[in-house]
Order: sequence, then structure tokens, then C-alpha cells
Amino acid sequence: MTEYAAEAEAGSVDFFVRHRELLRRAVDATRSREFWSPFPESPSERVYGAGSAAAGEAAFRALLNERFAVPGWGGGEVGEATEVSPYGFALGVRYPAVEPGRAVALAREAGVGWRAASPDVRAGVAVEILTRLNAASFEVAHAVRHTTGQPFVMAFQAGGPHAQERGLEAVAYAWAEQSRHPGSAAWAKPRRGGEPLALEKTFTPVGRGVAVLIGCNTFPTWNGYPGLFASLVTGNPVVVKPHPRAVLPLAITVRVAREVLVEAGFAPDVVVLAAEPDGAGTARELATHPEVRIVDFTGSTEFGDWLEANARQAQVYTEKAGLNTVVLDSTDDYAGLLRNLAFSLSLYSGQMCTTPQNLLVGRGGIVTDRGVRSPAEFATDLGAAVERLLADEARATGTLGAIVGDGVRARLAEAARLPGVCHASRAVPHPDFPEAVARTPLIALLDAAADREVFTREWFGPVSFVVVTESTAQSVGLLRETVGAFGALTALVHSTDEAVLDAAREAALAAGVHLSENLTDGVFVNQSSAFSDFHGSAANPAASATLTDPAFVAGRFAVVQSRRPVSAGASDAAGAS
Repeated sequence: MTEYAAEAEAGSVDFFVRHRELLRRAVDATRSREFWSPFPESPSERVYGAGSAAAGEAAFRALLNERFAVPGWGGGEVGEATEVSPYGFALGVRYPAVEPGRAVALAREAGVGWRAASPDVRAGVAVEILTRLNAASFEVAHAVRHTTGQPFVMAFQAGGPHAQERGLEAVAYAWAEQSRHPGSAAWAKPRRGGEPLALEKTFTPVGRGVAVLIGCNTFPTWNGYPGLFASLVTGNPVVVKPHPRAVLPLAITVRVAREVLVEAGFAPDVVVLAAEPDGAGTARELATHPEVRIVDFTGSTEFGDWLEANARQAQVYTEKAGLNTVVLDSTDDYAGLLRNLAFSLSLYSGQMCTTPQNLLVGRGGIVTDRGVRSPAEFATDLGAAVERLLADEARATGTLGAIVGDGVRARLAEAARLPGVCHASRAVPHPDFPEAVARTPLIALLDAAADREVFTREWFGPVSFVVVTESTAQSVGLLRETVGAFGALTALVHSTDEAVLDAAREAALAAGVHLSENLTDGVFVNQSSAFSDFHGSAANPAASATLTDPAFVAGRFAVVQSRRPVSAGASDAAGAS
């Protein structure tokens, strides 16, 4: 045990006592699956305190064009050109540099003391980190906004409180799973003609080893926190490797984590920041390092598949992408259906791993409260709903945000050349950031038989297809087939026919995808609520993990036992007591 861990176990700062009730409430929420939100999502000073918004923005601005200070670190720097805001300016932040091998060595050394701490101590430290991140939500929001292109309110909610809740959810599962077995047991096996065979046994949860978190560009905290905190609470040090274009949100997270670790008596290198220049290949080197035992990744299917195939020494948790699918059969609220889908396609310019891509409509059309709408009429109606939603250009960017990178722009340009485009994407000027690229969704009308190669590709970004099938039955079959083959994180069905809903549920179960039904109000298929909604299923190719369930944490630790005979004197004393 290191001097840091000894101080922590001695109670220098007892964060577990401070947060015990919050932890217990979080565990209860994972079991009830009811609504619970410990971190307020409103970006309001009435919630976060007078002056909190201005202070958070000032804290973000103070980081720009400076060397980012990481507590307890004195290494070199990564170049200034790593991050450029999608809103049109370079962040200019310079980060401490560390070679992959050195990062792993630092984490491994610090992890000795961290492993020796109890699950209670580790969970308390993790919750303290999350509560401090919550207090810094405005600062984090600006960092998320200007690395991902998310609109501000979304960056605050998804990058701040919602991400923190996903982190707390992982803490709750990790803490509960390590408590499944007793810490010790008195074992006695009767035997004929003699004293029982008596053993004293202990059971200790032990982390697998160094974990690597490979961050994504679009949701660095929301997708990053579950793996980070699941690994920490199960006793593993973590090397945080952000996406080169979205370092700052995770760098702030590492800064807070290291501050708390030191206060708790642990070595700060339990969490190591491993920033890299774009194209350096650090992620591959870290993920395949022989001493790395856990890898968390969110991003492209191509790299996720590579990790699963090549990081064989590690437990690999991936969230990739797929063909998010909607089956449209019938509705008694056509206007609500259109509004809901228009928002789902427009939110963050479709740059979400949960945004619907393929909207399947039978050739006979959709039966609605406004009459039957043919596939072509539906596509036109949906385009009109998108335009109504985004008609006020000054407000539209609050929904669209900004395009995050060249890959999205290239796919959008390619989709514009498809012959079936019925609603073209258009540029929307940003009132505050004239260099930002904001684009409305593109909608194309395709045929299930003739255009299969088009709609079975992933078109991450504001590109969606109305795919004409022969019937609703074929649409349901196509949902099952394509999701099973290519993966998806979300599926949605609209129908007033219970038989169709039953068939869609069965198809979703067979394909291993989470299903929503008849969403017309304020819940959207591409949104997921911590403590209630599962995100990813590990049952189709889009993900190898679920946020969050017991499987997400159980593979990060082992229960190691020790046993020894109980002396006769000890047995007599135990019996007398």
C-alpha cells in the first residue's frame, strides 16, 4: 500500500461517508428504472448559482491559447493545432505529452495503491469527482461545444449533467457488483469422527489492470464517463486518450479527477491524460500494449472492429454505429409524428450515433388521421416539417449546432448526388459564429430492392432515407435483417395495429436493438435517459457493451480469494463467543 492509499484508508478524506446516500439512491434507481436525475439539466443560474454561467465561460476562455495544467504533471506539450472549434476558431490549448509506454507505466505504478483501496473508498472518490464536475458544468459545456459543434444547451446537458449521470450510473453498478459477495466467510465442513474442517476465507475484488479510454469527437464526456468510472471503481487505473479534436472536455475531467485523488491520499497518476496530435496513432499503440487489460472506445465501426480483432490481451468495450431504423405503418397523430421525427433528424445535424437513418414505408403508404400518405408524400411532408422546425434561422442553429468535421461534409455532398433526393440540405448561417457550418437534414427517397447498397451503408450526419418496401411486413423483416447484419443503436415503430407492434417487438428482440413505439411528443428516439434507458445492447454489431448493465462492469475485476485453516483455539474461542 502506498503512502497515498494509507492516508485514504486512514480516513484523511472520507468521500464515501459524504456520498453514501447518493450512492445508495443511485443503486436503487438502477433497479427501479424509474425517472431519477441527481444532477439538474437546466443551464440556469437559479439552479447552479448566481454568476455560475459567466464564471464557467470565463474559466473556459482562460484555457484558450495556454498550456493546460494537469496537477502533478510536468511533461512536454502537444502542438497547438490539435483542436479547432467547429464554430470557427482555434482553441490553441497545449497539453502535456506522454509516450504510450510511459503512460501505461505511470498508471500501473499508481494503480497499486488504488487497487489496495476498498470498493467503498473508490466509489466515494468517484462520486466526489462527479459532483465537482457537476459544479464545473458551464466550463465543461463550453469545452464540449467548441470541440464537438453541439449547440450550447445540448453541450451543457449532454456534456454535463447527463454525462455525469451516466458516470454515476456506472459507479452504482460497479459498487453494487463488488458487493455481491461477502468480504469474508467462516467455512466448516463436518467430518465423521473428528472436528470439522474449518477454513477462514476472504474475498477481494481486484481490478484487471490498466484501462485505456479512447474518446470520441462528438460526445467525449457522455460516451467517455461510463467506461472511465466503471474502471476506476473496480480498481483499475485509467489512461485517458481523447480524440485529437476533442481533448479539452476530457482534459478538464482528468484535472478534476487528479485533484480529488490527491486529496483522498492517492497518487494522481491513477488517471493519466494521453493527448496526441491528429494522426499519431497513439490509440492503436495504447490499446495493444501488453499491460493494458481494458479498452473503452466510442467511434467509427472500422476502428471499433479493429480493436475487437487486435486488442486481444484486453477486455474491449465498443460503441460504434449502424443503421438506425424506423418502421412507419400507421398513426393517429400524423402531425406529432412529423414534428418528432423532424427534430430527431435535425438535432445536432444528425451527428448522433442514435439518429434515424432508414425510414421504412410500405408501398401502400402510411395510414394516418389525415388519410393515407404515400411514401413520396410522407417524404415531402417530413421535409416540410423539417423546414417548419428550422424556419427561424436565428434559432435553428440552437438545434443544428455545427458540422464537426470533413467526413460529415463529404458524406453530405455525396448524398446530394443521389437521384432520389426529395429534400435537399441547405446551409444555415450562424448569428454568432459566421464561420460555422450548419446544415439541415437531407432526405432521399429510395427503393428497398434497387437501392440496397445505398441504405445499408452508414451515413453518419444529416442524411436519412425514406425506403419504399413492398409492405409493412417487409419493413419489419428488413428491420430485423439489416440491424442483425449491420447493427443499430435505436429502432422506432409507428403503428396503431397491435399486431404490427408485436411483430416489431419480436424483430427488435431478434436483432438485439432497443425499440421505441409511437413517439409523437417530447421523447425522441435518439435520446437516452440514465438509470432507466439502456444504451447499446451488445446483441448486434453496433456495440459490444451496454451503458450500463452488470456486464459492463463485471469484466473489469475478479474476485480473488484467500483461505487458511482455523486453529483449534480460534475455533473454540469462536464457539464460546
